[in-house]
Amino acid sequence: MIREDFLHYLWKHKLYDFSNLISSTDEKIEIINCGIHNLNSGPDFFNAQVKIDNQIWAGNVEIHVKASDWYVHNHEIDTAYDNVTLHVVWENDMDIFRKDNTKITTLILKDYVSNELIVNYQKLFSKNQKWINCEKDINLIDKFTINNWLERLYLERLNDKSDFILNLLKQSNNDWEAVLFKLLAKNFGLKVNGDAFFQLANSFDYAILRKNLSNIEKIEALLFGQASLLSDDFEDAYHDDLIKEYSFLQIKFKLKSIHKNEIKFFRLRPNNFPTIRISQLANIYYQYQSLFSKIMAINNIDDFYNIFNITTTKYWETHYSFKSSSSKRKKKLTKSFIDLLLINTIIPLKFVYLKHIGKLDEELILQLIQQIKPEKNSIIEKFNFLKIETKNALETQALLQLKNNYCNKNQCLQCAVGNKLLVN
Repeated sequence: MIREDFLHYLWKHKLYDFSNLISSTDEKIEIINCGIHNLNSGPDFFNAQVKIDNQIWAGNVEIHVKASDWYVHNHEIDTAYDNVTLHVVWENDMDIFRKDNTKITTLILKDYVSNELIVNYQKLFSKNQKWINCEKDINLIDKFTINNWLERLYLERLNDKSDFILNLLKQSNNDWEAVLFKLLAKNFGLKVNGDAFFQLANSFDYAILRKNLSNIEKIEALLFGQASLLSDDFEDAYHDDLIKEYSFLQIKFKLKSIHKNEIKFFRLRPNNFPTIRISQLANIYYQYQSLFSKIMAINNIDDFYNIFNITTTKYWETHYSFKSSSSKRKKKLTKSFIDLLLINTIIPLKFVYLKHIGKLDEELILQLIQQIKPEKNSIIEKFNFLKIETKNALETQALLQLKNNYCNKNQCLQCAVGNKLLVN
């Protein structure tokens, strides 16, 4: 089944024999300019120039699978289509007329498209159950095409994240430090507690944290209290000190904590317990009171690892929760966890900030992400099985973008891989 977006693709890229075009009524057609692709309502291509017999027409082009779709879509009563000079169709099942009863010149495109291209299209969009449409052929694409496409996909992924970050900036009164804190908090919560940690970070004004960054106990009291992880049920000296400190902060700043059941411990490894992650987050801000400025000044991947070479406060060396003690063990951020922070927070934020102030260096961003090890998840494993092997986080992030925004949506015509398979 031919889709209309395929016809747009053929027309836009002139993937047909346009040397000797003849209309359905035997008029000679010459395409001078195929027009500007319109992705909104109205004719499909604006400002085209078409020579029909000896007359040059400047106007719009409308494309349909069947000519009768003109009436199915009610174009005959829509003034936006009054200036259509050429109707391009796959099947000419009826004549089409303007409101003044003049016939619109029609080009039957399938008469000028090679069988090979049609076969490639049908193969790519066959209805057989597939993980991705090109799974049998993607490994045949040359490395140059793949590498360039992955680079573009990664930058596209960063741009997609920009709206969320800029919206967060607006909500935070243009305070980049506050934006970083909220994004880091979300990442420290991982999948299980990411949303809850994000709620926690949004539950108070960052200015309150900023005023208390010189005292680690106050930072932990604020974060544990806002997370509703402090309770009178525990008998523990450090816990009692946190309660006292938080009670003072709560009254002073009129704080309201998140719901006590939002944060989960269930099915988490002890090192990922929210208590451990909150203490590590608190210690980052205790050690670096202008963390955003520090991060924006860094362009070396090893310097990032040094910044996040963070552990918990001493209390958490012998605890995973307030309920009971455990054998003493330092709980540092692992390199793999820091990689997640760099991939999901630090590098995207650096990209958005530099772009926002007009100093974006894409090569710098690409160099940073390429120094991080590839991620491991089911999507990446499947691509690796299809012989698309990944060497770094740029490639894994790009493949996630490819799968979610192109493969899952059958957007092969907008994909460099799909384009190669169609025309080669």
